[in-house]
Amino acid sequence: QVQLVESGGGLVQTGGSLRLSCAASGSRSLFRSMAWYRQPPGNQRELVASLSNSGATNYADSVKGRFTIARDNAKNTVYLQMNSLELKDTAVYYCHVEAFDVAAKTWLPYWGQGTQVTVSS
Repeated sequence: QVQLVESGGGLVQTGGSLRLSCAASGSRSLFRSMAWYRQPPGNQRELVASLSNSGATNYADSVKGRFTIARDNAKNTVYLQMNSLELKDTAVYYCHVEAFDVAAKTWLPYWGQGTQVTVSS
């Protein structure tokens, strides 16, 4: 079983910055991709950024140049540095990882509990 603990959300003014963290724990877990999604009010959950074990990154067009995803493999932690925040970035942000389940012999998806990011003018 994998547990994801997110932190770093909060209230920030437009143009400000926040850094989200997601620590993944679980006995002898292997993690593949790690990513951040977000769900704005009244909208569907959407991918913000992802990072594979090979280091390949993928960003939503709306955050390119402003957000950076990074991971610390030693700590099984993924970060999302968010700069130049805009009102449209207001959402609940979710961490997502793929971890190998030894019993099931397959990769399984896990979600964090979500952290609120509110950008105000």
